[in-house]
Amino acid sequence: MSDLREIRLPAELCAAAEKKFKDRFGSVEDLLRFLLREITEGQAEGLDEAEQQMIEARLKDLGYL
Repeated sequence: MSDLREIRLPAELCAAAEKKFKDRFGSVEDLLRFLLREITEGQAEGLDEAEQQMIEARLKDLGYL
């Protein structure tokens, strides 16, 4: 992997994501990596339009898009 960037997220958001996705992703970083790749590489066809818009809106709110 190339250079890494540090991001800051609210602790409660991270805890909620870890709890909800702990069986599928080993860490919040893994979850974010997956979501960002899906959105930026145009492979989000598996998500319905509402889910994709919700994820993109949340990432924009967090300053990632």
